[in-house]
Amino acid sequence: MVFFSACKSRQYSRNNKKIEKEATRSNPDFKSHTTVTYIEDFKGVAIEEMNKYGIPASITLAQGIIESGSGNSSLAKFANNHFGIKCTSDWKGKGYFKDDDKKDDCFRVYKDARESYRDHSEFLKRKRYSALFELDKNDYKNWALGLKAAGYATNPRYPDMLINIIDKYKLYQYDQPETETEKMNREDKVFTEINANIPQEKKKFTPVETPPSKQVLKTPDTLKISAPVVNDDIPPAPVYVPSSRAKSAVKPAAVAPVKTPAAQGDTTQGDSVSVIRPVAQDSTPVTAPVTTVTLPIPADKSYTVQKGDTLYNISRRFNVAVDEIKALNSLNDAGIKIGQKLVLAK
Repeated sequence: MVFFSACKSRQYSRNNKKIEKEATRSNPDFKSHTTVTYIEDFKGVAIEEMNKYGIPASITLAQGIIESGSGNSSLAKFANNHFGIKCTSDWKGKGYFKDDDKKDDCFRVYKDARESYRDHSEFLKRKRYSALFELDKNDYKNWALGLKAAGYATNPRYPDMLINIIDKYKLYQYDQPETETEKMNREDKVFTEINANIPQEKKKFTPVETPPSKQVLKTPDTLKISAPVVNDDIPPAPVYVPSSRAKSAVKPAAVAPVKTPAAQGDTTQGDSVSVIRPVAQDSTPVTAPVTTVTLPIPADKSYTVQKGDTLYNISRRFNVAVDEIKALNSLNDAGIKIGQKLVLAK
């Protein structure tokens, strides 16, 4: 067994050297990033992903900064992997091996960083994170809290780390509001994709020792996640209707923190952080809303709009329906403005 393990380690080392050589050849003038230059280089792709799926660009950029050491980690430099996403059973690309949750963990190698950002969006389009997509795409504070609540990271300071980076570098300036109609159309698209993927989630996200393109030996059974087996023959679940516009009450699915290995965000250098192991999901449609603290309506029954506020998160915060706020203030789909005083009750 010791001999077999040593052989595998040498094989992985040769593989990494090949990956590093190819990366150096394709980008011989690689320069270390500062956080500012990292933001400048990757804000465009973060905005693209936000407009497709609703993940705030500020959240994506802050996660990239934390998990890749502002693009300077070996994973980012040689594998174009900015979010520590590991090889899984559906990954057909190359692998880069690093010690993480276990020795010689396999991480995905991308052709360019843009692919890494796209894969990050795909990684979040799962049942355990589904409630986050009900948030407005500029509601970065609740996204930060919701990621932690859904089990993305075990570090209790992870939401604060994200929010502090966003505020420090004013990343919220890249987030964009959306009208109620735009939000509904975006939710319909994302939740249709999430529901269609639910039956295949365990197969799709189960980590493997090596990607299929490099597999020589059968993956040991010990790598299987201890969870109910998902039947891949189950047809896609019905399209989920977000709770914000459901016609009848729907029992929410629990979104609880999950005990996981080393969490993303525990360091600022990126080399020792990775995406946590996902848990298997059942095939039922997603229905869970993110828990938001409900505040009492102020004595003067009004609220002054702050930076990052939307009608949706104000309605959740004070437990007042969006339509009611609109009616009380004669609002249309044009939205609200910073400093605007809203009436919350008659």
